[in-house]
Amino acid sequence: MNNFKIKKSPIISVSRRTDIPAFYGDWFLDKINRGFAGYVNPFNNHKYYVSLKPEDAKYFIFWSNNYIPFMDKLKKIEKKGFNFYFNYTINNYPSIFEPNLPQADALIRNLKNLSDKYSPKSINWRYDPIIITNITDFVYHLKNFNELLKNLSGYVERCFFSYIFLYDKVKKRFNDLNLKSSIKLTEISNEQKINFANELAAMAESYNIKMYSCCRDFLVQDKIKKARCIDSNIFSELFNDKNVYKTKPTRKECGCTDSVDIGHYNSCMHNCIYCYANSNLPVIRKNYKLHNPESLFLCNNSGYMIIK
Repeated sequence: MNNFKIKKSPIISVSRRTDIPAFYGDWFLDKINRGFAGYVNPFNNHKYYVSLKPEDAKYFIFWSNNYIPFMDKLKKIEKKGFNFYFNYTINNYPSIFEPNLPQADALIRNLKNLSDKYSPKSINWRYDPIIITNITDFVYHLKNFNELLKNLSGYVERCFFSYIFLYDKVKKRFNDLNLKSSIKLTEISNEQKINFANELAAMAESYNIKMYSCCRDFLVQDKIKKARCIDSNIFSELFNDKNVYKTKPTRKECGCTDSVDIGHYNSCMHNCIYCYANSNLPVIRKNYKLHNPESLFLCNNSGYMIIK
């Protein structure tokens, strides 16, 4: 243990880098029971411990496209006295974009269950990212978004959105998709993005849902606020926390509060085509196979420790 750096953070991100609630709930619960977890900085490969004791980790921010497998874990986490809220992505895209997700109806029912149990204020619904293609054009999104709004009205108060960011690995996946299908990305201008975002925001407002732009400040206008996916203001609203937490952006125009993320890239089996956290399926499958719920680290790669 002395070979690892030890951190304490009041805010733990679970996780931007993979879908822990969908695939690694047993691992996370085991780490809570032990009081700590290991994680790897993806930029320098340094390994760390982070405390998951209630006196150190005040908040968990969960990220997922599917909380259905995590519901029983939440009960146990709640009993231990932790506070948390949810970032829940529901896009209802064609399965070729989100091949391993349950049907949207099941996810919507799950979100409603979360909302009933923990309140609408505890959920950031993410319609993210917006992908404009020849099969998901503006007309498609207007209809799809409105249908989701009708289903989620009264169960969420905030909708976070962004347009797809074409990292090289994301661009490659779409290029590969285009080679074996007729699906092709449509390039749109910033003016088109602004106009369409305003259309969506007007629709959302009619359902008493406020829109928030993630990492795209040029979209922020009267009906659209700047998104902070990890937001100390939510701590204040939900948990009456008056402490001041510093902001630490994870990329350009990010507004998030500082946190420690315990996830691992290339380990989410949803394999969504738009995902920035995955590079290729063989690596994902390898990491998933290496996973051991008793390991200190999420993916038990060479050199990682298993704590008995």
